[in-house]
Amino acid sequence: MDWGNVSTQDLIEALREVEWSSPPRPPSEFFSRFTFPRSYTKWNSRLKCNLYYYRTNYFIMIVVILALGFLRGPLAIVAALLTALSIAFLNDSFAGTFSEKVTRTVRQFSPHLAAKMRPPLTPVIRGRPSAKRAIFICGRPRSVFVFVFSIVSFFLWFVSCGLLTVLWALGIGLLEHLI
Repeated sequence: MDWGNVSTQDLIEALREVEWSSPPRPPSEFFSRFTFPRSYTKWNSRLKCNLYYYRTNYFIMIVVILALGFLRGPLAIVAALLTALSIAFLNDSFAGTFSEKVTRTVRQFSPHLAAKMRPPLTPVIRGRPSAKRAIFICGRPRSVFVFVFSIVSFFLWFVSCGLLTVLWALGIGLLEHLI
């Protein structure tokens, strides 16, 4: 397969559809025979090919790195997860799906509480719903969840001393981009 003509979106779709239960490739194969490609197109092609071919190996590496990071600084991992969740709440479809699934789960245990978690009715003006539809998560405006998760994650970044690491990483990334 000519991996140079495969777009990133095609690769992501292929990774979604592929069987992930395949065993990892042997470490001797995974770590051997590495040579630097001579051009950007070959580098890009090899990156896509390796990501697809060694997907299970990369997944295991990510899990091990996160586990080691959690052992070293569990608060920083929790802070990273809360930051990712607060950013994900900015996506309309994620916020709606999250709210719906949480409400369904709560409904199994407490229908009364689940009724309180429903979003308020949208106002109808002259037979039409209002133009701007607000997104609610568990009956509260989305901005409340984003704000609370952001504040908690910032506090955990600060307490875990991971804030300095994140700021250094952002600074180095910005400096590299400017140069």
